[in-house]
Amino acid sequence: MPVIAIDDPGDPRLADYRSLTDVALRRRLEPEEGLYIAESAYVIERAVAAGHLPDSLLMARSWAERMAPLVEALPPQTPVYVGTHAVLEEVTGFHVHRGALASMRRPLLPAVDQVIAGARRIVVLEGIVDHTNVGAIFRSAAALGADAILVSPHCADPLYRRSIRVSMGAVFSIPWTRVDDWPSGLDLLRERGVVVAALALREDAVALEDFSAATPDRLALVLGAEGDGLSDSAVEHADVIVRIPMLAGIDSLNVAAASAVAMWELRVR
Repeated sequence: MPVIAIDDPGDPRLADYRSLTDVALRRRLEPEEGLYIAESAYVIERAVAAGHLPDSLLMARSWAERMAPLVEALPPQTPVYVGTHAVLEEVTGFHVHRGALASMRRPLLPAVDQVIAGARRIVVLEGIVDHTNVGAIFRSAAALGADAILVSPHCADPLYRRSIRVSMGAVFSIPWTRVDDWPSGLDLLRERGVVVAALALREDAVALEDFSAATPDRLALVLGAEGDGLSDSAVEHADVIVRIPMLAGIDSLNVAAASAVAMWELRVR
């Protein structure tokens, strides 16, 4: 495997890793180029174990020995770029304290029917634009037994570097895809025998503990964007509206926290 020393931050071979802190740029560039960036040995290992292929790796010299077992398991033609922390920081825009990055090939997303086949607990995300919240929801979904996640067209990218990191690699273990036809795509779930529950602050909402007393066998929990919550059109495509009762004058939880509470209460027992 070629291990290539990098001394010039402007080296064109490092184009995939340039300006990683520019969220707007990366949001456009990575899907267009069919790539995403995996950060840290743990995340790279999870991605490779899920069958994702790296185009290259970029790591600090001090991490080369610790990364050797992972590097040796990769295809022999995969280039490994090694440089100082200062060079890596100039390329990426931040201090790469987790030691290594990988430019990964973005897999083709499966069809919705393929993702939900046999799923009993499905999480649906509408327009959640904060990558940290998306990653946290994936982590909770994996930990609390959700079988699949569906993402609306304008939701943040689960394969964005921060989403992956916050999810602790759960984006590689739980099946997910985007729903292009939104929100009418929710009707497909109902056609497949899935009850669609919208988590929203509405006067006609059912308290979570009451709804969980007779939880449907197949359930999709729809979560909305920070601040505005679910759109009216998404709620209209739901079978039931559910809310988490609040105390102390607090009207709602952060969407990632709310997802964990709801998924725990509605888990398959």
